[in-house]
Amino acid sequence: MSCGKSLSKLVENSIRTKLEAALKPVHYDVINESYMHNVPQGSETHFKVIVVSEKFDNQPPIKRHRMINELLQAELERGVHALSIVAKTPEQWETSNKTITPSPACRGGFGK
Repeated sequence: MSCGKSLSKLVENSIRTKLEAALKPVHYDVINESYMHNVPQGSETHFKVIVVSEKFDNQPPIKRHRMINELLQAELERGVHALSIVAKTPEQWETSNKTITPSPACRGGFGK
């Protein structure tokens, strides 16, 4: 593996590690959506996280999002510009047919 490849996905891997350790998800995915935006190739600035965890049982959506935002505070302070969060309980995940709506295309910023 070249040096460039070993350094890639540092932010994505950090997000994965933190989600696994803190939330013990039954399912999760971390999707780097930076390529959909006007950023240099290989950027790690825009992410969607899908997290299914029993720790979300009896928690309203806003509290689930806060849990994830607090967990990823360092990444958000160091360059993650956008974080889309899908946080479900295992029961919700099963009844959703395990599908997630794709993110919309970037409109170029500034409301264009």
